Amino acid sequence: MKKTIINLVAIICMSGTMLTGCQSSADRVQNAQDKLQDANEKVEAANQELDQAMRDSIQQFRKESEETIMANEKIIAEYKIKIAREKVGNRARNERRLAELEQQNSEMKRDLEDFNEVQRDKWDSFRIRFNHNMDKHAREMRDFWTKGK
Repeated sequence: MKKTIINLVAIICMSGTMLTGCQSSADRVQNAQDKLQDANEKVEAANQELDQAMRDSIQQFRKESEETIMANEKIIAEYKIKIAREKVGNRARNERRLAELEQQNSEMKRDLEDFNEVQRDKWDSFRIRFNHNMDKHAREMRDFWTKGK
């Protein structure tokens, strides 16, 4: 008798679980489609936020780099005035070195202008290369008067 009661309770529990836990396949498909649509909307929103963040980052980088290049142009103009006051022997050598610095500055300016925001996949490599060139140029500008002597 004890076995029969246990079996009967087990059957009732299993039946109840199956009846309450089962959804029709149409309901399951609809739920899955709803979840998929929600996930796709979230992905699209995240992609839009990422695109906006990338555009903002590029604009900020471009602005800061342009300011640095303009500051370099001012320094180069000051160096030209200083060089004009030097002796003839030093003047020729320093004018050549300054012309190289001016050329580098112009190349960096052109690189920055040529970079297109559409090339986002190349952004990281461009930024790294450009920053490296800017740092190298800044060191050369800073060491201009000490390097040649």
